[in-house]
Amino acid sequence: MIARIRRHPWRCAGAALLAGFVLLNAFAYLHARSMTRFAVGGTRTGRPEDLGWFEKAKVLVAGVTVRRPENGDAPDLLGVAPEKHTFLSTDGTRLEGRLYRRPGILALAVLFHGYGAAKGSLCEEAREFMRLGWDVLLVDFRGSGGSDGRDTTIGFREALDVAAAIEYGRKTTGATTCVLYGRSMGAAAILRAIAHEGVRADGIIIESVFDTLRSTAANRFAAMGLPTFPAADLLVVWGGVRLGYNGFRHNPVEYAERVTCPALVLHGRNDPRARLEEGEAVFARLGGAKTIARLKAGHTPLLAQDPEAWRAAVETFLKSFGQND
Repeated sequence: MIARIRRHPWRCAGAALLAGFVLLNAFAYLHARSMTRFAVGGTRTGRPEDLGWFEKAKVLVAGVTVRRPENGDAPDLLGVAPEKHTFLSTDGTRLEGRLYRRPGILALAVLFHGYGAAKGSLCEEAREFMRLGWDVLLVDFRGSGGSDGRDTTIGFREALDVAAAIEYGRKTTGATTCVLYGRSMGAAAILRAIAHEGVRADGIIIESVFDTLRSTAANRFAAMGLPTFPAADLLVVWGGVRLGYNGFRHNPVEYAERVTCPALVLHGRNDPRARLEEGEAVFARLGGAKTIARLKAGHTPLLAQDPEAWRAAVETFLKSFGQND
């Protein structure tokens, strides 16, 4: 064997490189699958920056575990009981929504959750919208909560769910004014829905939005102290192969150019998943009247981390629609 290596060093080196390339891509596919197909059972992997070296090594070998997001009990909000609704996305996927409505309210806020979450995670935001005079429709994206499926496309096909939800919400409530709110992945889905699905909203509030899919993948590797190239690029490639779309073209910063309705951008100053400069880049591309609020927060619900700034920004924005005067 040693003699063979000595006689053909370049051939052996080429074989080693090929084996390494195949192994790297196999790991990339494994990670893409584990991040885009929710698990049934198991313990959810913690945040990358909270993991020790052993846990990080385990994640690199086996991928992450992201349990299928579920909802708890549906609470009453401001004395209003929730209504359970089911409807179809524009590609036929069955979705579940939770509607809070009151007599005489003709303004509707449709709220969309982030990655690895479900509609129940937005109850506090829903309460604030209702306090300001809006009815609220909370929606489970495909793969989450009461909706069908186990896959997530990080906002790409979820744009279809946004389109279906706003149409269903308007027809069901008779609302004459409709605002969309989305957190992280939900924000990306809203921007894509407007840019590519013909959605028309009276206004949008986007929170903790990433600028490109490649950026948000890179940020996760950076949080683990790992080089982002080529890991993030391979993750985007194989995630796209698995889900059937080009991940390098899933870029909220480009979708923003086709948004002309009033927009409020909420972003944490210390967000490690969708960095502040990413939110600012999206804000810069928006085509209509726009406002940005930079909050003292990271990549968790901004209302919980900086409630005064969140409430002030959202209330000021919603007042422009004349519903909470």
